[in-house]
Amino acid sequence: MNKEDGGGEIRPVAAADPGRIPTGVTGHPDGAAAEETEPAAVRRQSGLHDSSRANRGWWDSNADEYQDDHGAFLGDVRFVWCPEGLDEAQAGLLGPVAALRGLSVLEVGAGAAQCSRWLVAQGARPVALDLSHRQLQHALRISDGEDGPGFPLVEADASALPFADGSFDLACSAFGALPFVADPVRVLREVRRVLRPGGRWVFSVTHPFRWALPDEPGPEGLTVLTSYFDRTPYVEEDEEGRAVYVEHHRTMGDRVRDVTAAGFRLLDVVEPEWPDWNEQEWGGWSPLRGRLIPGTAIFVCERDEAYAQGRQA
Repeated sequence: MNKEDGGGEIRPVAAADPGRIPTGVTGHPDGAAAEETEPAAVRRQSGLHDSSRANRGWWDSNADEYQDDHGAFLGDVRFVWCPEGLDEAQAGLLGPVAALRGLSVLEVGAGAAQCSRWLVAQGARPVALDLSHRQLQHALRISDGEDGPGFPLVEADASALPFADGSFDLACSAFGALPFVADPVRVLREVRRVLRPGGRWVFSVTHPFRWALPDEPGPEGLTVLTSYFDRTPYVEEDEEGRAVYVEHHRTMGDRVRDVTAAGFRLLDVVEPEWPDWNEQEWGGWSPLRGRLIPGTAIFVCERDEAYAQGRQA
């Protein structure tokens, strides 16, 4: 929905694809259109580097169209967690808005850095990280000034964060990285490493239940077609069999275990309900589906110091 760093935004979907968000014709970083063969959708294994390479290329190629299609909903200075439209200004998942002033915040899978821009407006000191160079160029475009956005933009993979231990007070990710990486625990451990003791980490992902359903906004999206327990990645391949887009599935239980295995305490899991004001369709998100089944899961976590003490014992 929002970005990508190894992940970070949401993608469009073929009937078998549980979590993608709509884009349409493939775009190119230089803005030129090109005719390309539609990639083949398969289920197969995809490792850490294969997934990272594929998704970096996909987001670089599709960032223009993604921002054209969804930039108005995301806003230039807004922190929205999901297609349901849950706004951090009201939700306060990172803590009281007034308490953000002066805090250092890492946004993982920042895309065009709309969330980081909102954090700056609250007095926070964000760093916006994304795997996609083109997405970060959109962050510069939105800022539209010689001095840039007023906060650092970092192009890097979330599985190897280029920051010192304990660099940040908070970390957040609105559909960034986690749905797209082969080893989510590795990413979570990296986030924990760069957080200070007691630091909060909040991330949103496609609700695991959606994996069993076709990613369609209409009634056809309410029929179970595949096993919720099938964790085989969804992969789109080019004509030579190379992955050009990869999405990884974790069950709700997997996500909880991943969080605790990485050294976090899980404080809350938020499943946003579809609000009456929201009439948009975004890939498989729609008023019809949203009022019947969850589309997003948001995990509110805290760096667990008891975990660290136990590992040292």
